[in-house]
Amino acid sequence: MMKKFALMVAGGSGSRMNAPVPKQFLLLNGKPVLMHTLQRFFDFDPLLEFIVVLPGDQISVWEILCREYGFSIGHKRIEGGDTRFGSVWNGLNSIPDSEGIVFIHDGVRPLVSQATLQRCLETTQLKGNALPVLPLVESVREVKGSKNFPADRSRLYSVQTPQVFRLEEIRAAYALGYDPAFTDDTMVLERLGKTIHLVEGNRENIKITHAEDLLIAEAFLK
Repeated sequence: MMKKFALMVAGGSGSRMNAPVPKQFLLLNGKPVLMHTLQRFFDFDPLLEFIVVLPGDQISVWEILCREYGFSIGHKRIEGGDTRFGSVWNGLNSIPDSEGIVFIHDGVRPLVSQATLQRCLETTQLKGNALPVLPLVESVREVKGSKNFPADRSRLYSVQTPQVFRLEEIRAAYALGYDPAFTDDTMVLERLGKTIHLVEGNRENIKITHAEDLLIAEAFLK
C-alpha cells in the first residue's frame, strides 16, 4: 500500500495579528492552532506520516507546547527555509521514501473537512494531484493601470490547501528551483507540464491570518 505523508508548513509570525506569538501557536478553543490542524488529519487517517516545518527558532517552543498540552500525535520536526518554497523543499527532502502521496497543508488552516481530505486523496490516487477550491461568491473587478473593469467571477476560484501530489512528481518539480512568481505548490508542479485537478473545498477551511479569523474559527468549531 502506498504511504501517505502530511507536510504541515507553519512558518508564520504574529505580525498581521499584532500578536506576540506566531499565529500557529495562538490558542483556538484552548489549544494551539497547529494542534487542531494536525488532529484533523490524524482523525482522517491515523497512519499518515506527519512532518511539521517550522522556523528554526520556533522548534523548541513547539516542543515545549507539545509537552505542556500533552500532544501525542507523532511527527517529524523540520527547520524551514527563507521562503515557503524553501520550507516545503526541506520538508519533501526529509521524506526518505521515493514514492507515496503527500498532502501539503498550511499549518494555520485547522478546519479542513474530512470530506475535502477524502476528495483530495481520491482524486490524487486517480489523476495524480488535487487542488481544493471554492467558487467566488462576491463580484470582482480587475485593475489595469488607472482603470478597472468587472471580471467574470464564474471563471475564478479561490484556492485552499491541502494541495496533494504524488511524492515523486512534486519533488521533481521542486528540484527545478525557486521562482518568485510561485504562490502555491500547484504552480511548482505545472512546470512539469502537469494538469492540475480541481476538487471542491469547504467554506470553513479558512487560513488564520488576521485577528478576526481566530474568532471565525472559534465560531465554526462551536
